[in-house]
Amino acid sequence: MGLLLSGCASQTTDNQTTAVSQINEKTTVSKIVHDERFESYGQFIFPIERGYDESLTINHIDSLLPYHSHINTQTTIDVLNYMTDYHDSIFYDIYTDEEKSANPSKENTGLFFFKGEKNAPFAIINAGGGFSYVGSIHESFPHALYLSQQGYNAFALQYRTGGGDVACEDLSAAIAFIFEHADELEVNTDNYSLWGGSAGARMAAYLGSYGTESFGQDAYPRAGSIIMQYTGHSDYTTHDPATYVCVGENDGIASWQTMQRRIQNLKNVGIDTEFHRYPSLGHGFGLGIGTSAEGWIDDAIAFWQKQIDE
Repeated sequence: MGLLLSGCASQTTDNQTTAVSQINEKTTVSKIVHDERFESYGQFIFPIERGYDESLTINHIDSLLPYHSHINTQTTIDVLNYMTDYHDSIFYDIYTDEEKSANPSKENTGLFFFKGEKNAPFAIINAGGGFSYVGSIHESFPHALYLSQQGYNAFALQYRTGGGDVACEDLSAAIAFIFEHADELEVNTDNYSLWGGSAGARMAAYLGSYGTESFGQDAYPRAGSIIMQYTGHSDYTTHDPATYVCVGENDGIASWQTMQRRIQNLKNVGIDTEFHRYPSLGHGFGLGIGTSAEGWIDDAIAFWQKQIDE
């Protein structure tokens, strides 16, 4: 089967809106969503499925992200400019037309690809949102862009909301898709990593613990590393991948003590772990720019690279 993709539109038609000439903090979400260059995936850039004010500008997208904090406007602009400037395909369908026809909810899924070096390892980043929205613009796109700038291949998953089961099914399908198309995508499947914040971290942990075979796919190799931000997930197995965790001390949704206990349990069975908690910081901080967590992603990358090198 050939690569199923939805590329960035390069042609215009009479019923398409024109491209935004310059993206800045006053650009409206509506203009981005309907920009012709984002024709196949504009509806997934921001979590707009619950509706939004047409006059909403990108420096006020916090209203779309109630479970998130420290949203950085310049990071948002950087992501959008990357999408604008990238001329290869950036968005890929993880389900076939037949699968989506049989289950229309699978229409609202896909992988955003932030390409790194040819045949470098890959990561899949899963944004949180309480399984009620997917906060990719804050919690997976910026991470994926940063990873790609360091040479890694990074994917941000647009998954179904409504619960952990369907979200994990979509992550499982995404892993299967990447493995089946690794040559065409030019990614190395050895020692890949799964990343996530909040609900997305729970997804990464479940796939690390139980594998794709537990969520509707054939058995593919499990991740070499799990990178988790702020989630109350406590389940684990004795064969979990190496796991990195970071969380704020003032997180009122995900207790740092719960995360630390899980890390200790993993360590007790011989699994490599790393735990970080940051003072005066709550839930959903993303890259943590301007907070006590700023730079955590470099620690996480070093942890993943250590697993690759071993």
